Order: sequence, then structure tokens, then C-alpha cells
Amino acid sequence: MSLSSLFTFFAIYLIVWWTVLFAILPLGTTTYAEAGIEVKDGGDPGAPVDPKLLRKVFTTTWVSLIVYAIGWAVWFFHLIKLPT
Repeated sequence: MSLSSLFTFFAIYLIVWWTVLFAILPLGTTTYAEAGIEVKDGGDPGAPVDPKLLRKVFTTTWVSLIVYAIGWAVWFFHLIKLPT
């Protein structure tokens, strides 16, 4: 496998990772408004109280690996025929 192929696989994985991150970010968060906490000093009441970002990064990583593996298997085994 050439270096350009590895770079391409890694670049596609990063795109999948960022897409999955934005899908996972809102899951399991409670906003200040939902928690009934008054926001002072110009804060946004829609901001999460505890975003748990490290946990979401790990969750994003393993979900992205699964999504990427499924996409790679579809491509490698030619499970979807595309018109040329």
C-alpha cells in the first residue's frame, strides 16, 4: 500500500470522524435553561452545563471506526455497484 493510499484512507476517516462528532455532541447534554440554572454575565442559556467532551471524543472515535469499517467493506467487496 502506498503512502498516498494511506493518506487518503486517513483523510476519509477524519471526515467521517468530524461528521460523527457533530452528530454526537448534542447527545446527553443538559442546558442551563433545562437545569433551571440562571445564567449571568451574558452567558447563553442554551449552553450545556457539563458537555463531557472527553467522553464524547472517545465515543466519536469508536463510532467513526465502525462507520468507516462498514464503508470500507462496502467499497472493498463491491457491495454497491455504481454506474460508470
